[in-house]
Amino acid sequence: GEIYFAGERIDKERPHTIAKRKLAVVPEGRHLFPAMTVKDNLLMGAYTISDRNMVNEALEEVVQILPRLKERFGQLAGTLSGGEQQMCAIGRAMMIRPQFMILDEPSLGLAPVIIDQIVDTFEMLRQRDNMTILLIEQNAKLALEISDRAYVLENGCITLQGKSSGLLASEDIQKAYLGI
Repeated sequence: GEIYFAGERIDKERPHTIAKRKLAVVPEGRHLFPAMTVKDNLLMGAYTISDRNMVNEALEEVVQILPRLKERFGQLAGTLSGGEQQMCAIGRAMMIRPQFMILDEPSLGLAPVIIDQIVDTFEMLRQRDNMTILLIEQNAKLALEISDRAYVLENGCITLQGKSSGLLASEDIQKAYLGI
């Protein structure tokens, strides 16, 4: 297949070129650099930005939104809790001030209180920056509660799509995916 972003084909572009387009990905499993500090992991998210002032501003913005990361700046990323690692991965993606962020299973293995914090971060980014977020999430209830639109995939094929509020209210969806 082909992948387009803002009307231009990007599937053959190099990752750094895609990042310059303000498209960020938070992969499943976080994929931090475990032997590097939290601060250095965050800075890796800004590797396409040559202006040091912009990098410092982005770093300050990330730690204002995710203050726990500032407390952990000098700590090795591999020693963080699962929730802190997820926050670090999200913070790293935020460093380029993306217009579009793809999050793959951001709630996987996290405590409900951490999931709530991460959801609050998503909602703030959507409102403040008008950021588009593509959420890939097996927790159907969570995904439907925080999204505007949803696509249900089965074996790689779209089986249902529509406004999240409508899907959340559907008895068929409640029975099949929400255990209600």
